[in-house]
Amino acid sequence: MPSTHNSRATLGGLLIALGIIYGDIGTSPLYVLNAITSGRVITEELIVGALSLIIWTLTLQTTIKYVILTLRADNRGEGGIFSLFALVRRRKRWLVVPAMIGGAALLADGMITPPISVTSAIEGLKQVPALHDINQWTVIYIVLAILGVLFFLQQFGSAFIGRFFGPIMTVWFLTLAVLGVYHLSDYLHIFKAFNPWYGIKLLISTPKGFYILGGVFLCTTGAEALYSDLGHCGKWNIRYSWIFVKTCLILNYLGQGAYLLSGFYKDPATGSMKRILGAVVTPEMIEKGFNPFYGVMPEWFLYFGITIATAAAIIASQALISGSYTLISEAMRLNLWPKLQIKYPTEERGQVYIGGVNLMLFTGCVGIVLYFKKASSMEAAYGLAITLCMIATSILFANFLVLRRIKPVFIYLYLTIYLTIEGAFLLGNVDKFPHGGFVTVIVAGFLFFVMFDWFRARKIKNRYVEFVRLEHYIPKIQELSNDRSVPKFSTHLVYLTSADNPREIEHKIIYSILNRKPKRADIYWFVHVDTLDDPYTTEYKVDHIIPNDIIRVEFRLGFRVEPRLNLMFRKVVEDLVKNREVNITSRYESLERNKVVGDFQFIVMEKYLSQDNELPFFERVIMKFHFWLKEASLSEERGFGLDVSNVTVEKFPLIVAPVTNLKLRRVE
Repeated sequence: MPSTHNSRATLGGLLIALGIIYGDIGTSPLYVLNAITSGRVITEELIVGALSLIIWTLTLQTTIKYVILTLRADNRGEGGIFSLFALVRRRKRWLVVPAMIGGAALLADGMITPPISVTSAIEGLKQVPALHDINQWTVIYIVLAILGVLFFLQQFGSAFIGRFFGPIMTVWFLTLAVLGVYHLSDYLHIFKAFNPWYGIKLLISTPKGFYILGGVFLCTTGAEALYSDLGHCGKWNIRYSWIFVKTCLILNYLGQGAYLLSGFYKDPATGSMKRILGAVVTPEMIEKGFNPFYGVMPEWFLYFGITIATAAAIIASQALISGSYTLISEAMRLNLWPKLQIKYPTEERGQVYIGGVNLMLFTGCVGIVLYFKKASSMEAAYGLAITLCMIATSILFANFLVLRRIKPVFIYLYLTIYLTIEGAFLLGNVDKFPHGGFVTVIVAGFLFFVMFDWFRARKIKNRYVEFVRLEHYIPKIQELSNDRSVPKFSTHLVYLTSADNPREIEHKIIYSILNRKPKRADIYWFVHVDTLDDPYTTEYKVDHIIPNDIIRVEFRLGFRVEPRLNLMFRKVVEDLVKNREVNITSRYESLERNKVVGDFQFIVMEKYLSQDNELPFFERVIMKFHFWLKEASLSEERGFGLDVSNVTVEKFPLIVAPVTNLKLRRVE
């Protein structure tokens, strides 16, 4: 069912929004100005210009694009790139490509957000005078311990700790605002940053100024989460809470800027004041703990500041991890990802746990921490992949506007503005590629290839699927059902079919029933699952092809509904029995007299790639990788939620490109 929060904002909804949506974008003040100033001379032009770019990025990108516009693409209360794709996928077939790129980029982002957020928070310990000489490996061990506990707890659900997310994030944002306001008087000219001209001037007048956008972009990396979590919070809760969040973020950025332009900073190692205005921020300074975010904190406040920053970083990580589970579960239902086992650790709506994804994310996060070691190095890699996701969202949303019959001039205006902005950010982030950006691009590229392979292989397999008219085989099936010379295979025989047309059936199913090893049954059931663009639909339709002999059941399930066919099919049979539409009593004479219910046997047809294929090289690679993924993923019967004790798996060869020129000569 759709979210109940979409119609209006509530106090509880606002608190939930603060707790689960803004972790990523809310922890960006930990590292944004650090990334912008690293290796550059601190000047008024740099700081005011960078703050101007930050303010207008948060306005144009986060506020207008996501909060005002993209939240309108409401798929019955659900949001996110795959929900948006589900709304528009029937318009153009190629739209699956930006959807896969966006999904892969979001997953890659889910691997770097926890390391950079937690590491930035823990590195604040270097600001404490008593701990200023803390070894970086000590920081790494603490970060890995936090991430290890966080990922371990995922299997139990986040319902309990989730109750504290809202209040903690409220304290966090208030802390950001208070610290920022406390330092505004350090340099009152900092308010010039609201003028966009200073940002534009910085880009065009500074040598390689365009690459400053790579650091600026970090302030909006969590914007995609606003849309992805639409179903949990509702658009009005998101919109109203964003006013508070944006205000706190801007105040903190302005405070950090004013602190830098005040002229001096306190060296944590010596406790002495050192001149920063006009100086270059060197890697050595950052290594020793220089960070304007912690610089705005009074010394007595540091322990609380580091604690609340770490808590906010953990919440940001939790939001990205939970979002990754949801993303993969949607991709599976849309046939864009191999089937994996999904668990529901709590009764909380929409909360899922996927062990395979949890292991993948944990491995990726540990690898990121061990490879980059420092938050400043992670900053150099962060943002490149997520830019691609934002471009993908822009393309999909433009197609959504077409479906909503918006005037073309407004659609082209939208595309021109946002593809220009995001194209500029992409070019600004390209500079990060040799400094570590290649890591996230490689990760996103691999994840995209998994999605593309699963999608493309399905298209290749569909060439082999041959459908026949069921009516031509009904007499033969009935004759087999009544032939007592053939041992009965089962009272009820259930096949899963991919035929959309109720009058058709796969030839391989007919072959399985009549030819391979004749399977006599009293009632034949054909079950079809149709995945709908609507997220939470759970409907079914029954077609009595031959009453009490051949029955087709069609399940119409939303892309967020788990196909638990064993339970669903049982419920359908119960309804049919209650309505006296079918008699499920066993037809063995002794059992029928005692009204014993007949047995149900499911047949799952499992393909394997036959050696008798002549595929082009690219398609051969696609199919080989596909079947390797299939081996590593969930089996068909478990993927459909069937009880394996009632399932018979039949393997049959997949021949999509049969050998046509077999050279064979007979000799005497």
